[in-house]
Amino acid sequence: MRDDPSETELMLKGYGLTTAEFFYRMPDYQRVLNSYIWQEYDLAPDHPRLFAFIEFWQDTIEGPLHSVRFTHRKLIAPGEWRNVTDEFTLH
Repeated sequence: MRDDPSETELMLKGYGLTTAEFFYRMPDYQRVLNSYIWQEYDLAPDHPRLFAFIEFWQDTIEGPLHSVRFTHRKLIAPGEWRNVTDEFTLH
């Protein structure tokens, strides 16, 4: 039996796709900024998985964080509906 919920189950529970870009410095090259992209289904506005990953980074990885920028998008949302009465083909 699988313990991890599927992506659809997560979205139905209110999760959305969070994408974060981490800017960090290598321990040996402090003047160079590197970036790392992270994606996970997370709950807005608290983002517990994102902040858990940031804590993991700060506790485990030697490259100090410079900054983090992220976006969050719910993938299941009400769609637009239009009443189409006629349709015609051109050519």
